[in-house]
Amino acid sequence: MKVKEVIEAILTKACGERRIEPTCDRLVIGDPQMEVTGVVTSFMATVDVIQEAVNKGANMIVTHEPTWFTGMDSEDWCKTDSVYLAKRELLEKHNIAVWRFHDHMHLCDEPDLIYQGFIEEMGWKQYQTTPDSPWFFDIPEMRLQELCEFLKKKLNMSHLQVIGRSDMLCRRAIVLVGGGSLGLGREEMPMQEMDRSGADVMLCGDITEWTTCAYVNDAAQLGLNKALIKLGHERSEEAGMKNLVPWLKACLPSVPVFFADAKEPFQYV
Repeated sequence: MKVKEVIEAILTKACGERRIEPTCDRLVIGDPQMEVTGVVTSFMATVDVIQEAVNKGANMIVTHEPTWFTGMDSEDWCKTDSVYLAKRELLEKHNIAVWRFHDHMHLCDEPDLIYQGFIEEMGWKQYQTTPDSPWFFDIPEMRLQELCEFLKKKLNMSHLQVIGRSDMLCRRAIVLVGGGSLGLGREEMPMQEMDRSGADVMLCGDITEWTTCAYVNDAAQLGLNKALIKLGHERSEEAGMKNLVPWLKACLPSVPVFFADAKEPFQYV
């Protein structure tokens, strides 16, 4: 299959004939006519992920997030930037195409594919409060510290940022992966949903310290049974790209498909 055929097969499986415009989902680099030797999925086409694709003999990366460091992968600002030029040279040297699968992945005809991966990784499908909502879960009762240890093990994390009493009981969780915890254009949305749903704990990707962070911190200081666990954007969404592998294999039967973990970007010192 050619790069353009792989892209069309993915979009058709995700959304049928529907296409989202405007969108950040585009071929970031590479020849649409190139024959694909293998596909690597990852949260982001980092340099290490690019090298892993090379090692696996794959010449196409399906990435969820930007390659060129801004939301729309704009290259106008970085034409002479040393990091951009070195990364572009690496991709061109190995003749690798990078295609972004973001908007159509979240807004596909199926339930959000990123959330599907997170739910699969957690083993929480049976705890969804409603089958069509990937946000709310009635989990087995556990203390906040126990939930943190569970998440660290599942997501391969050494540290978590947490608000709330370590011994508080968690029963209902709201999960807002990636940038969803910033409110999707409405800063108040995560707080409203937490209150409306009666959630004890919020698992989130990105966070702003003076919005939801401050809200949950005040709730905890007031003695309310509220907590927040910050997973980070990458850790909260990478499972979606891992779970994408069998989904892709079903629509690309002749193309080898692999997962490469972009890994949490931070070290803790």
